[in-house]
Order: sequence, then C-alpha cells, then structure tokens
Amino acid sequence: MKMTKASRILFTAFTSFWVFACVSADEVGGLALNFYDKTCPGVYNALGNVVGEYISKTPTLAAPILRMHFHDCFVRGCDGSVLLNSTKSTKAEKDALSNLSLRGFHVIDAAKAAVEKVCPGVVSCADVLALVARDAVHMLGGPFWNVPMGRRDGVVSIQNETLTKLPPPTGNFSQLTSIFASNGLDVKDLVVLSGAHTIGTSHCTSFSNRLYNFTGKGDMDPSLDKNYAAQLKIKCKPNDNKTIVEMDPGSFRAFDTSYYLNVKRNSGLFQSDAALLTNNEAEAYVNRESQGSSFFSDFAVSMEKMGRIGVLTGTAGQIRQHCAFAN
Repeated sequence: MKMTKASRILFTAFTSFWVFACVSADEVGGLALNFYDKTCPGVYNALGNVVGEYISKTPTLAAPILRMHFHDCFVRGCDGSVLLNSTKSTKAEKDALSNLSLRGFHVIDAAKAAVEKVCPGVVSCADVLALVARDAVHMLGGPFWNVPMGRRDGVVSIQNETLTKLPPPTGNFSQLTSIFASNGLDVKDLVVLSGAHTIGTSHCTSFSNRLYNFTGKGDMDPSLDKNYAAQLKIKCKPNDNKTIVEMDPGSFRAFDTSYYLNVKRNSGLFQSDAALLTNNEAEAYVNRESQGSSFFSDFAVSMEKMGRIGVLTGTAGQIRQHCAFAN
C-alpha cells in the first residue's frame, strides 16, 4: 500500500521512537509494544494512511478523538465500549449526555476497516482507538507516545455508567482526584492530562454556570478572570446549548502549553481547570508544565499509563469485526 506524506511522517516517528524506547517486548499487564509484529505487521502503515487522510483534511477531529479515547478508558477501562451503538434493550455510553459531542467515529470505523483488509480479526477496536488518538495528536504537533498493544474489546456499554465514571467539567478538586485515583492515576496525571484542553472546542453548556449561576443565585464564579468572562458572555448567552467556543483561545488547533498559561491567569474554561489551582501540589504541576520543557514527555507518560486502565487481554472480551457492534 502506498503511503501518503502524512502517514510517512507518522510511520517514521513510530519507527524512530520504537528503536529509542524499546528493543524488547515491554510486556506489562498483557500488553506489548511488539504485540502485532507477527500477526499484523502492517497495522501501523494501514492506520497511518487513514489518520493522515482524515486529520490533514479536518485537523479539528484530533481533539474529539483524543477525548473519545479518554472517555473510553475511564468507563470500563480501555475496551472500546464507547464505540458501541445502543441496542433495543440498552442505551450505550455513546448516547450519554457527556458523549453526545464526541466526533470522529467515522475515522475509527475507517481505520478499523483498513486494518481488517490487511489482517482480518486480529486488531481490536480498543487498540485502533488508542493508536488513532496518538497519531492524530502527533499530526497537530503534539507528542508521540508508546501505545502497547493487545487490548481486547468489551461487549458491554451502559449509558448511565458515564455519570459517575467520567470527570465532569464542573468537578472540584476532590471529585477529580477521586475519579482519577479510582483508575490508578495521580495528581500529576490529572494536571498533565488536563493539558489535552489545549486543543478543541466546547459547548457553552459545559461552563455557562460559571458565567450566570455559579452558586444558584445568578452569580459568576469569582475565580474566573473578569475580562475573560466578559468575552465568554458575548459568545454564550444564558441557556445557549448550540454555540461552541475554543477551549484554548487563539491556540485551539495547536498542541502546546498555552492551556497552562491560561489556567495560571484564571482563564481556564472549565471549573475543573480552575480546580487545579485549589491544591498546592496540582498548582505546582501547572507551573511546571507552563514552562514548556517537560509537558510533552510528561503527557506521553500519562497517556501510556491511562491507556492501560482496565484492559481486557488474553482470552477476555473479543476482537470486534465492526467497532459499533459486538460480534
């Protein structure tokens, strides 16, 4: 298969990182960097072509695909459950309010179809999602991290589980750390992974309470910079559920450290962003990442760590033929 320029960049980055980071299998919890070396050596080429095609045409897809990977791992582990469609008897995660703004399912479907042509029935949808998210971020100039393979796909997806499993944009520090800790992630991971807010957009409904009704008395969040709040109020009127705004104003298509600079200026979009300044340890990490020298390497470590949450391996789960349906 002929590789596009974008996919050659991704493939070259993978190859060089592979040699640098790992010569042997790095098997942890049933996952391994060389998991598909013998069973599907063409997986990276096939995925690289698809990601290169879609993200080069629509770079704004990178953020929701990365978020899709987050939301998959935080509910039932990284098992591709967020990709499953609802059935007549069960509403799936995909239809939960917190997931209705996810986009890019067609990219995952295209990537899975491309891999199926190369090696049918071998690569899971959970692995496809993890790889596509990594490569999409890298195409925006973001870091390139290890994605050990070998995840298998779950067959259960329950809408209501998202209510308590996903970190809410309105969450305070205690709520956020509790959810992260339940997934084996610490305060540093919380701050580092929040840096994903450097790309993408959000609907006004995810933060409008900070502008118009923070404590239920028609007031504004006192921790929100007044000038930034005034700008947001121009775009987001009360009860506006259609308008979207940049999460990292002026830099929402570039994976960089400007998010942390915004947080330090009390101009983080979400209450969960502001919460990072309410704890000394978290604030210290915000300051560290804002300096720029460590963010990419720290993000790579936390992403690999997140990608191991609750994985199904061995004979557990299945390898779905189509990501939206259990076999």
